[in-house]
Parts: sequence; structure tokens; C-alpha cells
Amino acid sequence: MTSHAPETGHTRTAVRPHHPHRVTASSTRTRRLKLTLGGVALLSTTALLVSGCSSSSASEDAPSTPTAGTSEATSPSPSPTPSPTPTSSPTPSPTSSLEAAVKEITDAQWSRMVAAGLWRKGCPDVRDQLRRVEMNYLGFDGKVHRGVLVVNADVTASVIRIFTRLFEEGFPIRRMEPMEVYDGDLNASLAADNTSAFNCRRPDQINAPFRESPHANGRAIDINPRENPWINLRTKKWSPSAEYAERTEGKGKILEGGLVWQAFTEEGWVWQDIKVPDYMHFDTGYPSVPFKGPTASPSAASPSTAGSTTGQSAPAG
Repeated sequence: MTSHAPETGHTRTAVRPHHPHRVTASSTRTRRLKLTLGGVALLSTTALLVSGCSSSSASEDAPSTPTAGTSEATSPSPSPTPSPTPTSSPTPSPTSSLEAAVKEITDAQWSRMVAAGLWRKGCPDVRDQLRRVEMNYLGFDGKVHRGVLVVNADVTASVIRIFTRLFEEGFPIRRMEPMEVYDGDLNASLAADNTSAFNCRRPDQINAPFRESPHANGRAIDINPRENPWINLRTKKWSPSAEYAERTEGKGKILEGGLVWQAFTEEGWVWQDIKVPDYMHFDTGYPSVPFKGPTASPSAASPSTAGSTTGQSAPAG
């Protein structure tokens, strides 16, 4: 398209100097027509180039909603398309409600839990005490997700208060799924960076006698295991990895004196109720007994002495 303009210029230069007195009305109209067509072609090409650049730039700067870029490129109206309101966004606002729901464990879920080995002979008889707490949480992707924690009925009110605070203050959680999703395998759950609670752990993964274990009684929670690892007493290594073992500020980390630590300890929970680092772990005391709320001070309530005043030789989880 751009070749028309140079040809027209060349014709004009060749005709005018040599035979100005022989130019007829017909040839003048022909020459003007060529010039006009050449100019139109040049303007059309320029318009297309400018339009192409504007469309590309707009699509990079516009929101990811499909209608934003389309309306800007095709609408003949000079007025811009109004931006979508926050309520029309497919991503729920992090400031929305926790919307917690406490439900009894159904026969169907209990069957799945037993099949996955979360409960077996010798584990505490807690079937009727367990509750399924469904609630929203803020993911690492900045979006609101729905999660599930299976806990003892006597800690449900405390759990909801704690996670409401974490939610409202924007603490991110990778995922929150019941342990039957991982067939009761602690290591699989840790590797998935899964926040979980109840699990009468397998004999080769248990950290305390079945009946005394806070996890086996639904009174312990492990949060973001990858960002908050523990030292496995069997392997003497960080689990699931040592990548985030250093206690420095970081996304999803739990630090003494920080938000998560405050939310749990102010409710009477104990952080790292064990003699080795276990940054993911909170429980209501070891051995596990009915929880009566923040006024009922569990064993080793002081975070500075957590795990050292109970005298246990095995971890409380």
C-alpha cells in the first residue's frame, strides 16, 4: 500500500518541467485523481499503523477482563467504556466474610477417614466429638478460597476466632484440606503445604502416644508446613524441607510475637509444644484434654518455655 505515494510523486516530477504548455484538462484531471488516490492510500496506511499501535498498547494496560480491550478497539464512541465495579470481579474480595460453618462429621466422611487410616483401633474414641469447620481463607494467589479443618468440638469457637483474625489481616494460607485427601499420609500433606488438624497418625509417623496426641484428639493445627517446617526426630532433618527454616520475615511464615503467634497464644494455644523446632504446630496442651477456652491455661502456656515444662520426651503432635 505504501508504494502508491512514491509513484505519484515521480509522475508529477516528470510531467511538469518538460511540457507545462501541453497539459490538457483531461491529463490534469488524471493527475489530480492519481494524487488524490495516492494521498488516500497514504492516509489509510498511516491510520492502520496508528490504530495497530494504539490497540496493542491498550490491551497491555487494560484490565484482564475480555470486554475492556474489545470495546476500546471497536467502539466508535469517544467516551471510554466504564471500568467494571469491584462487585463484578470474579475474584472475591479479601475483605469478605470468613463465613465459617461448623458441621458434624457425616457417615460418608467418617467412612472416608477410616478408609484412609485417620482412625483405627487404639485411637481416641472421638467420632462424636469431631466437627468439620468450613471457612474462607486468603490464598497465596491473593484470592479467597474455601477450606476445611476437622477439629474437636471444644476448640471450634477458638479456631473460628483465630482464623477470622488471620483472614481479616491478610495472612495467606496455601491450602486447607482434610487429611483423607492425602490418604492420612502426614508426609504427603506436609509436602503439599497443607494446613490440617485431626489425624490419628500412622505408627511410623506418630509423634506421641495415640490417646495423648493433640492431633489424634483434634486439638492441634499445622499451618503452612513448607514455610514453617519442623525437625523430624527420626531423620534429624527439616521436614518437608529446610528451604524456609530460617525464622525471618516471609510470606506465610509464623514468627514468635507475630500475627499468627499472637492469635493462637492469646486463645491459650501453645506454639511448638515439642523439644525441637516445629514452627507449623499449635495445640491446646499435651497430653490432650478437653479445652475450656483462653481462661483454661494449658500446659507450657508460656511460649518462651513451650515444650520444656511438660517433661515429655516425645513431641506432642
